[in-house]
Amino acid sequence: MSTTLTITPAHKAFDIGDEIVDQHEQVLYCRDDASGLRAIIAVHNTTLGPGFGGTRFKAYDSERDALHDVLRLSRGMTSKNALAGLPFGGGKAVIIGDPATQKTPEILRAYGRFVEALDGLYVTAADYGTNSDDLDIVGEETSHITGRTVAAGGSGDSGPDTAYGVFVAMRAAAETLWPEGLNDRVVGVEGAGKVGGALARLLLDAGAIVMVADPSADARVRLADAIHAAHPDHAARVRISEALEGPVDVYAPCALGATVTVGRARLLGAKLVCGGANNQLPTPYEDAALHAAGILWVPDYVANAGGVIHLADLEMLGRSDEEVRVHLDRIAETTREILTHSADEGMPTGAAADELVAKRLAAGRA
Repeated sequence: MSTTLTITPAHKAFDIGDEIVDQHEQVLYCRDDASGLRAIIAVHNTTLGPGFGGTRFKAYDSERDALHDVLRLSRGMTSKNALAGLPFGGGKAVIIGDPATQKTPEILRAYGRFVEALDGLYVTAADYGTNSDDLDIVGEETSHITGRTVAAGGSGDSGPDTAYGVFVAMRAAAETLWPEGLNDRVVGVEGAGKVGGALARLLLDAGAIVMVADPSADARVRLADAIHAAHPDHAARVRISEALEGPVDVYAPCALGATVTVGRARLLGAKLVCGGANNQLPTPYEDAALHAAGILWVPDYVANAGGVIHLADLEMLGRSDEEVRVHLDRIAETTREILTHSADEGMPTGAAADELVAKRLAAGRA
């Protein structure tokens, strides 16, 4: 291990009180002067197994902002893994910096040594700002990793399975609102990347009318070309633009989080919110506000579990592609269970999901 790699408990590294990282088992800050690495790994809960979650590479306004982001993300992974029925706990990591200009093999290798130093307490994967090629480099220094390229022994891109999980959750929720489900419903997809683009194609195949928005002109062109190549007959049922505008029946946030508010949903005219982005609510209070406004929200940690199911099943649990598809389809069952509990008890969907998480953690402790 590099002698420059220093790992410090977060409350000491940031000179903050323990209450900031309360309810997390371990939160560690890593600094490596030789490579320039600045990273935080947060392990929220290991009741069901090692902390499992991706690594985000992002330019934060401050290291404090990075800390708060990784705490929210790791807590969400506990819920996601529990509701997906996986034998893993919640963990997440952030590397602080602009991936476009600061990502280097040296930083990625130093980060791999950071993960390895935790001796299996945390298993990493890709997230915003990282990809399978990056993980190949990280994997030179640690075995506690998933999502490398197929050539390096990984299972490849999990984005399509993330999109499929969102699709089956959205379809299950839509069927509680409209007898025809998603057929002829207008779905506004925010983000034309791997998840948003794949979701758009699944929705078109299901008979939905799709509006996709992405600020990147390149992303818009790639998606338009892919749709035209695969299904030229869908051209009249899809619109791809820079910004999402209503009216839509379903709002599907598939880019960065904190975009789902009552005001945003009302502006779009959406009755259902279900997407692939993490941490969709800007505050915990928005869950109750959406419920009071009669807007059905499928919690992100329910809908977007397809990626972790893909990685865990194929790379860590030795399951087949067919078994993965069966597992992905169970996201619909979980969605229906949460929506039924929400309706029966008159509680917000996020609160209903949290009760199911608590039940599964209690069973794990028992």
